[in-house]
Amino acid sequence: MQQRFPLKPLCLVVLQALACHAYAAADAADAAADSSVAGAIVGPVQTVEITGRGQSRQVQNINKADLAEALPGTSPLKVLEKLPGVNFQSADPFGAYEWSTRFSVRGFNQNQLGFTLDGVPLGDMSYGNNNGLHISRAISSENVGNVTVSQGAGAVGTASTSNLGGTVQFFTLAPSEQRGLTFAQTFGSDSTSRTFARVDTGLIGNAVKAYISGTRQRTDKTKGGGGQDQDQLNSQFVFNFGENSLTGFLNYSDRREVDYQDVSLEMVRRLGYGWDNYQPDWQRAVDAARNKFSGAVNSLDDAYYSAGGLRKDTIGGLTLNLNFTSNLALKTTIYHHDNDGQGHWYTPYVATDAANPISLRTTEYSIGRDGVTSDLTWEVGNHTITAGLWGERANHNATRNYYKVTGPADTMFFLANPFRTDFKQNFVTTTSQYYVSDTLSAMDGKLKINAGFKAMDVDIKATNIIGTRAAGDLDAEKKFLPQAGFNYAISSDDEVFGSASKNMRAFQPGVNGPFSQTQAAYNAGVGKLKPETSVNLDFGYRFKRADIQGSVAVYNARFDDRLLSVATCAGIVGCPSTFVNVGKIDTKGLEAIAVWKFNREISWFNSYTFNDSKYKSDYTDNNKLVAVNGKQVVDAPRSLFNTEVSYESGTWFARVGGKYTGKRYYTYLNDAGVPSFWLANLSAGYKLKSLGMLKDLSLQVNVTNLFDKQYISSIGTNGFQASDVGGTAQTLLTGAPRQVFFTLNGKL
Repeated sequence: MQQRFPLKPLCLVVLQALACHAYAAADAADAAADSSVAGAIVGPVQTVEITGRGQSRQVQNINKADLAEALPGTSPLKVLEKLPGVNFQSADPFGAYEWSTRFSVRGFNQNQLGFTLDGVPLGDMSYGNNNGLHISRAISSENVGNVTVSQGAGAVGTASTSNLGGTVQFFTLAPSEQRGLTFAQTFGSDSTSRTFARVDTGLIGNAVKAYISGTRQRTDKTKGGGGQDQDQLNSQFVFNFGENSLTGFLNYSDRREVDYQDVSLEMVRRLGYGWDNYQPDWQRAVDAARNKFSGAVNSLDDAYYSAGGLRKDTIGGLTLNLNFTSNLALKTTIYHHDNDGQGHWYTPYVATDAANPISLRTTEYSIGRDGVTSDLTWEVGNHTITAGLWGERANHNATRNYYKVTGPADTMFFLANPFRTDFKQNFVTTTSQYYVSDTLSAMDGKLKINAGFKAMDVDIKATNIIGTRAAGDLDAEKKFLPQAGFNYAISSDDEVFGSASKNMRAFQPGVNGPFSQTQAAYNAGVGKLKPETSVNLDFGYRFKRADIQGSVAVYNARFDDRLLSVATCAGIVGCPSTFVNVGKIDTKGLEAIAVWKFNREISWFNSYTFNDSKYKSDYTDNNKLVAVNGKQVVDAPRSLFNTEVSYESGTWFARVGGKYTGKRYYTYLNDAGVPSFWLANLSAGYKLKSLGMLKDLSLQVNVTNLFDKQYISSIGTNGFQASDVGGTAQTLLTGAPRQVFFTLNGKL
């Protein structure tokens, strides 16, 4: 009989000690913080059932059952915030408001991670994206089947040019073999209405199954004027022939979101957490543009009339799975993505005419990209050999325009015929990647060793059409990016693992990349630019018992040639930035996760992260030394802790959870930051089962920010600063107040 380690007492002691550490840190940080920017309480409400067993990396999975009890329309990224290493922030209760979305793992921010949907690359999912789209637009949350997070480094074959850190892989909920209609209707705070309906054909002729769904969501902002609305269509088919299959999907999204005003710490003290843009008070915006302020307003930038973002996306693909033999398989995917986007901002810095001091400034985007991925798997003896390639061509345009406005009007549509254009650029990005990997199984399968490498070449051809921004040809290439790992099963329930990998992030085109500089600045610095690289080390232990499972991991990462876009004026003015190499970052940390099943109905989830990310190099800005060596990385809290209790019976279900986020800096010199806070969420429901023709009926209530606390959510929305001693940098967003939503789910 294999001996088992007495884990439960040890885990209880460790996790409770970590929890106490988090509480102590919160108390210390809150005591030191300004009383008007106090901490708060929220956390998601899902249960992790799988901790990546058999993997050589730190991996967790969220399945459909976990996703189902989240607030309908919640971004899958927000669902992941409970996992160790993950920091997620957003100014809206759904986590889908893209301007505010901040997602980081182990100190690597969103544009340093990799994201895919069914293997199709989503780019870095940043707001002004050039080669992808946000997951909330790629697919309705109800159609996500499961999500896999690799905190340290993704699989060597992941189709991404940005994953210095981990990867997030989303997978579509496959068409059901049973014919039927699934529906959900949500109502709630701020006039929220979300309608979802999905029709599954069931299995036809023992070969074909498909689904098509539609989603309509309308919700007002939690403060200020305007809404955040979205319409989506998703579809997928699967055709099985013999041991092979052909799968296709086509998804469409039309999203319109009115922005919240970015604030500073000083503004929160002076104007309060409820402050926002002037909409619908047009006259007050006009008066402010003429330096006639009212109330506690004392600055032109305290508020604008309004701002917003529009995005239309169509993405589709075909995947052919061929099983030549029982141990030789080939999977090939072709995909296409079209995007049109406009970011609107009513600016008092450019007048429409002598009578009207305001115009509407836009940043306009378009993306057209085509790609192919192909992966071969060959099992021979005790080896599993994989090899593959990825190629993509993306055509991206970025334009800054101004449009005339004469008064309050609905401008949340795609505008044309500007009266002024500041810049217009075109970027053609060609990506090629291939990889080879081998996994060796030894010691009767107890030991697995994997090793491989990938090669990547990303070429950007930038053309300047209007304005003074840079043009040129910039290439990022690495022919050998290795990865290796092991997994050893101590027993059937205990295993240790470890991995090491080197990754590269390619240069980024678009409004914030190296081509956002003037031509002269680009020419002066391009010879010194190197693509960002990282080396990640990951070691850990996983365990599983009848009533408890979990893992503990330690990690280290070295980030070299960090590239920084330095803003030269306020965000609304839109000056060309400067782009510099600012050196190294060192990260080390610890992650722990444990799930206890006390009985069939009650479980308790806990996760803790200690992350220490520090800059290791000073840099200069306009010939001034910025001494950041030894400072904490911006937006990288040292401590994260999540706890959640869930109850599930045949009729009732309920989950309540709390998430602690440690203090976060938004200046490189660490002289300004936002305090730690707790947040809590509640989900509960009653399963009616069947009622006439209706099946699987359930009523669900979701309460976000359960205790209605005030806190700062997203930071760095207008970039990070070298210093902000006075707390005047407008680069923060406040979190949403308590929101309550009711949902009826069922099937026909």
